[in-house]
Amino acid sequence: MGDEIMTTAEAVEAAALPHLHEVHADPEANAGLSTVPAALNKPVEKKSQARWAYERLILYIQNFEKQLDSDHEVAMGFTGGDAGVLRIEGMGYFDPDIITFYGSDGPGGKTQLVQHVSQLNVMLRALPKPTENAPAKRIGFRLASDLGDDQDPE
Repeated sequence: MGDEIMTTAEAVEAAALPHLHEVHADPEANAGLSTVPAALNKPVEKKSQARWAYERLILYIQNFEKQLDSDHEVAMGFTGGDAGVLRIEGMGYFDPDIITFYGSDGPGGKTQLVQHVSQLNVMLRALPKPTENAPAKRIGFRLASDLGDDQDPE
């Protein structure tokens, strides 16, 4: 946006669109997101808190997976309580303010976490894949491909 001259309408639209900014210690590392994908580049106020959190988490998961080797998969650690670590196998939202995570815990038990967006505080972790001979599962790609299929909230 820099020194561009904008009309009032362009300035209002730009202020309503999501913005993204990251800085990393290693400038050579491709560890961060650089732009908001077109599927998410819609006015923020047209989305529920749940959908907006869901979409941004997908981007972070997909970007994290790009940094993993073929022996690791993405998992989430949850703060507060004894929820522990969840190997991510699915994710969803329920408007206006609920996010849900599907997966398995360390011993392999089926797990689902339902969380209010105000309590959302996750840490992405790399875990060794559970089956040595199977390819690592990449949930981020599947989640990201689903973003374009969602109907725009109006």
